[in-house]
Amino acid sequence: MNTPTVSLHVPFLFLLLHLINSLDTLAPNDTVKDGDVLISQARKFALGFFSPGNSSLHYVGIWYYGQPEQTIVWVANRENPVNDTSGVLSFDRHGNLVIRENNGSLPIWSTNVSSTNLSDSNTAQLLDSGNLVLKHDLSKVVIWQSFDYPTDTFLPSMKLGLDRRTGLNWFLTSWKSEDDPAPGSYSFKFEPTGYPQSFLYKDRTRYWRGGPIIENPHGADPSMPKDFNYTVTNVRNTTEVSTMYGTSIISRYVVQESGSIKYFVWHDEEQKWSEFAYYPKEQCDYYRNCGPNGNCGANTADQLDCTCLPGFEPTSLGKWHLKDASDGCKRRQGASVCRSGEGFVKVQQVKLPDTSTAHVNMSLSLKECEQECLRDCNCTAYSSASKSMGEYGCLKWFGDLEDTRSFSNFGEDLYVRVDAIDLARHRKRSMLVKKAVVATVLVSALVLLLLGSLMYCLLLKRKRDRRGLTPSSTYLDALPGRKDLDSKGRRKTDIPVFDFGIVAAATSNFSSVNELGQGGFGSVYKGVMNNGTEIAVKRLSKHSGQGNEEFKNEVRLIAKLQHRNLVKILGCCIQEDEKLLIYEYLPNKSLDLLLFDETKRSLLDWGKRYEIAYGVARGLMYLHQDSTLRIIHRDLKVSNVLLDVALNPKISDFGLARICGGDQMEGKTKRVVGTYGYMAPEYALQGRFSIKSDVYSYGVLLLEIVTGQRNSGCYHMNPFCNLIGHVWELWKGGKCMDIVDKSIDKTYYEEKVSRCIQIGLLCVQRFASDRPTMSTVVFMLGNADVLLPSPKRPAFIDESAHNGDIQSTCNRTCSVNGVTITAVEAR
Repeated sequence: MNTPTVSLHVPFLFLLLHLINSLDTLAPNDTVKDGDVLISQARKFALGFFSPGNSSLHYVGIWYYGQPEQTIVWVANRENPVNDTSGVLSFDRHGNLVIRENNGSLPIWSTNVSSTNLSDSNTAQLLDSGNLVLKHDLSKVVIWQSFDYPTDTFLPSMKLGLDRRTGLNWFLTSWKSEDDPAPGSYSFKFEPTGYPQSFLYKDRTRYWRGGPIIENPHGADPSMPKDFNYTVTNVRNTTEVSTMYGTSIISRYVVQESGSIKYFVWHDEEQKWSEFAYYPKEQCDYYRNCGPNGNCGANTADQLDCTCLPGFEPTSLGKWHLKDASDGCKRRQGASVCRSGEGFVKVQQVKLPDTSTAHVNMSLSLKECEQECLRDCNCTAYSSASKSMGEYGCLKWFGDLEDTRSFSNFGEDLYVRVDAIDLARHRKRSMLVKKAVVATVLVSALVLLLLGSLMYCLLLKRKRDRRGLTPSSTYLDALPGRKDLDSKGRRKTDIPVFDFGIVAAATSNFSSVNELGQGGFGSVYKGVMNNGTEIAVKRLSKHSGQGNEEFKNEVRLIAKLQHRNLVKILGCCIQEDEKLLIYEYLPNKSLDLLLFDETKRSLLDWGKRYEIAYGVARGLMYLHQDSTLRIIHRDLKVSNVLLDVALNPKISDFGLARICGGDQMEGKTKRVVGTYGYMAPEYALQGRFSIKSDVYSYGVLLLEIVTGQRNSGCYHMNPFCNLIGHVWELWKGGKCMDIVDKSIDKTYYEEKVSRCIQIGLLCVQRFASDRPTMSTVVFMLGNADVLLPSPKRPAFIDESAHNGDIQSTCNRTCSVNGVTITAVEAR
């Protein structure tokens, strides 16, 4: 979300505000009362009292003047609000700016400058930069300024860093919430130790690192276009270490209470802020994800792709194979540096490692830097510290290399120290790459000869797929007895294959104490591997309605899917009659266990429910549109949405999913699978399924998240037995807020909740063609200013030729618990 805003309904409210002599300066005898506004000379910024969000408390703040919504950039009394409209900003007898309430003698906030620097005739001025300055009455010297005490917003000409003379530490801190500007959990700091760099902290833990600022014409942010009017000024001397940015456009950086730092640019024509960049945005952005001496790969928005830097190997191979790279990498076994023949391997386009303990010498060339690092046995790597002078300056690392990551189209060059053996390997590999390029040219000629055969194969595949959705048969067709299994019944697949004995030991031989739950596939158990890694094991029941096909289907699909809102599979196991799927363990289990529990549902406030709904929508959009395979889940429901430790949602259970071929969007089956209450009507009654049947299931899930009630519940005061019908009747009567979960606190915005209900009703419309796609749903959820269409009558609540069947289904769903139905004959 953006910086907390308060609607001003301009220009009408501004006509009511009293401007302090229409000036930008507060004189000794002037006051700013609640309702008064001080405005900068060019009318860019305003200062006065405001109340954030739904709060009734009052604060003194600075905001952009004349915008449709009040965007706060600085707050004076962020920890000491005024309880009513009695607040006054004025001077005390010493010349300090103070805030008092109810004419109290003791101020609740003060500039608190030493009295020896003050005068009883000081003045305060609001500048067009957004800076409030306190000036000495005679010398006009600035003795205090708001830029020295930032809140959550970084403006052009504002500094972040450290003033070594005064001890001032300029850093940003998020608000606690959109209703509370008190310091929150996240802070953004420019750290002066070693070679200066920026960090985003969560409490006191490093959360994201901006990387060292390598001097170049475009500052430290490679995402800025080359023709963008954006400059960065860095100061590093005995009195100050700081960074500052400048631009001619209206822009700001904001540390969000949700845990990110965002850069916004104002569009005057559209009269709104646009999000230009934000961090962290990929898994590789989070600090130290791949451990010491690890490198997080490029193009990994939704997964970690950790490799070891040259000369290093995984410290814990077992954890590494389970995608746990927290232990990082160590020097390759047998490697020996600081001997004859060693050298450096160039790693291109990376965010340079953490420079907290790095050394810099701006007088050395890159070649001289190499020689100096080579002479020092403790020097691990080096890099250029400046591009503006043509790869000049020497930046050296000692010890482990922390938080390195690769980019695909920008970044710096890092030279990592390796021994003679690794150096020879690298040179040999480079020669092989050159030869491979030559070979590629020759092979390309052969490709032309193969095009005819390829076209023939594609024609055959199209004929084969024309009758329905046919998953590829080349990925996992092996079951016990196949030739591609080893003597123990294990098969080599694209995912790790676990030994049955190891999994059994991890789950205490599938003890009932470790059972997490049951589903159509069988039971799910918690396990702990020897290295401490927690896993979830799904064990196919011998009496399960699902079997070999569902098992193969789930492994085939989920192994190829990587998204932050899809559950991750770690491996599988096939031994005789035993079939196991091993997943990442998610401690908060499934959404239904919180959502439908009278005591636990209070953990899901409105903000978290919205994040869950949005995350599930993104995961479903990925399945339908963005993955290499177009996949229809066919069994989306609250019990198939798992929650990690931070309550982030992950879609699970792909045993019933189907792959669409090419541009195929739908199919038909005689074997209807899924869960009553979540099935779209065209699927339940006719066996026709499509991406729109998933959209229907999502609509049901969204309404359940908002209301905290199951769709299968009976509503005796309503002529319709299910939740959809009940919500529809309330919606038509303008009373949809009556069904919102009462356990949600009253801090939510009714407009946002009502919008989600409307989106849910759009998803459950009777005809599939009327329902939006998931990409449209994601867009509607993420853009509150977009006007939504009115939903048409939902499915399963109108009288039709199938009314008897629907009523029968309704009666059943009022009593069943949502377990997946694996086979229903469609009409």
